[in-house]
Amino acid sequence: MDAQGRGRADNIDPADQWVLNPDTGEYELRLSPSAPQSAVPGPRRAASRAAAPAGASGGARGRTAAPERESPEEAPERVPGPRRRRGVPEEPPNRRGRRPVKKKSKAKKVLLWTGGVMAFVLVGTAGAAYLYLEHLNDNITAVSDDGASTGGFSKDKAINILLIGTDKRTGAGNTKYGDANSVGHADTTILLHVSKDRTNATALSIPRDLIVDVPDCPTTMEDGTTKVIKGEDGVRFNTSLGQEDRTPSCTVRTVTELTGIQADNFMVADFNAVKTLTTAVGGVEVCLAKDIDDADSHLKLSKGTHTIEGEQALAFVRTRHSVGFGGDLSRIEIQQQFLGSLMRKLKSNDTLTSPTKMIKLAEAGTKALTVDSKLDSITKLKDLGLELGKLNVKNLTFTTVPVLDNPAEKVKATVVVNTSTAPTVFQMIQDDVSFTEVKEKAKESKSAAAAEAAARLKGTKSAASEVRVQVMNGGAPAGSAQETLNWLQNDEGVTKSENAGNAPEELSNTTLEYDPDQADQARRLADIMGLPGTALKPGKSVTNAQGLPTMTLTLGKDFKGAGVSLTATTKVPDSVQKSTADKVQCAK
Repeated sequence: MDAQGRGRADNIDPADQWVLNPDTGEYELRLSPSAPQSAVPGPRRAASRAAAPAGASGGARGRTAAPERESPEEAPERVPGPRRRRGVPEEPPNRRGRRPVKKKSKAKKVLLWTGGVMAFVLVGTAGAAYLYLEHLNDNITAVSDDGASTGGFSKDKAINILLIGTDKRTGAGNTKYGDANSVGHADTTILLHVSKDRTNATALSIPRDLIVDVPDCPTTMEDGTTKVIKGEDGVRFNTSLGQEDRTPSCTVRTVTELTGIQADNFMVADFNAVKTLTTAVGGVEVCLAKDIDDADSHLKLSKGTHTIEGEQALAFVRTRHSVGFGGDLSRIEIQQQFLGSLMRKLKSNDTLTSPTKMIKLAEAGTKALTVDSKLDSITKLKDLGLELGKLNVKNLTFTTVPVLDNPAEKVKATVVVNTSTAPTVFQMIQDDVSFTEVKEKAKESKSAAAAEAAARLKGTKSAASEVRVQVMNGGAPAGSAQETLNWLQNDEGVTKSENAGNAPEELSNTTLEYDPDQADQARRLADIMGLPGTALKPGKSVTNAQGLPTMTLTLGKDFKGAGVSLTATTKVPDSVQKSTADKVQCAK
């Protein structure tokens, strides 16, 4: 039976009929010799599914499945001939009329990264529906973002996806893990930031026991009505979901409150994703530095390397009492190690270019996946997958919100934000600064323009009391000019400052314009406010209320608040623990 006739016998799985179209870079379902080729596959017919019992894909071993005959790298360059019907001699032999595959296709990259981002789902986070197979649509559940997100990712901007893993015990066998009636809290949460140029990414884990302020949350209820769920101060982060009927949109608002970073989209998954997806990929290799026998997570493994899947994989990512210090922070580390290992496997596993296996993986993943209402179509998911596919995993950094033990507790159970280092981490993500060395970024920092801007900060600085400046609001939140003025006068000694109201136009970035004769004053104010050299604009001064030449500070949309530096930090604090997805680590 040739490629055009497959699926007509009762024992053939339609999943084996996906063929790569080199013109679109997408796999297409070809069922008949005369059917037109669609750029987007349609759902499998119920009859076909019923006619293909388990294992049927291996029932026709006399022929070679088109998508698995040769990888895109191995396919020789050749000019495709017309597609032939059965009974017509084919040339060259064994090609079954399949068009040639050129170079490494865009589709292959999407498939690889589809699997790669699925790794986040496996530890109770989400991010795997990047296949554009139309028949998966019904598997995906979408809920309202309630205005908490930016409205969806953009191809020309940095991307922030909030990945939420819930501890809800729905699904076969999950009630044995305790708390069977859990409403599903934000048990594992990762803010995935992908840089604007797609050269790097940062996966920031947020501890579930971190003490935070949960804001008021406008929420769409299950019956379609809306209500504002009252916020709470000084509570565990994991209560931002589930507690008091809070939905994922409330977790998004809480993360924004905590980090200053607004997510573009969110995704949620449950325990079942771990079990079904690890089984679908044939298991994930993990490394242990010691024997582990954890009665709470049901993990029992000896020291060394193991390949785990299903229930055992779930036990691995849930274990905490037997690793590190035995708390949630130690569990976060083992989850990050697991994610890195899974992503390495998916990146190197060429079976992911097999539509049969990818369909099984995608089916398993999307059944456990919930996305926000701005990301509820196959087209949007495919587009997101294409953006993520540009990233090299060696430049994906795993890190955790820097925290300290809660000083208010005698028995340590929760943690608080480390205010000496966490703001730097948050600021680096906001400023789209890589946590790894990226050549493109290094070259950019050495450019002539950057050197010229840096030179403006070098030289003598006047005393703060000699700085004359008027402050204008050019796109910052209302009241920012007065807030900054109060801070400069009362905290920093810049007494010769005044509020000049709103600027004539909004600016994306904060600027300081000054006469060249006031360069020493400009450098002092830049030092006080943490302004980068690019914010300094030599030009003209204005006259203040005393008739003296004065600089103009215009607060742009990038303004974060009085006293918050606008200089992009380029180095992660040494005390912040981080790792990259390409490194093998063993749980200790």
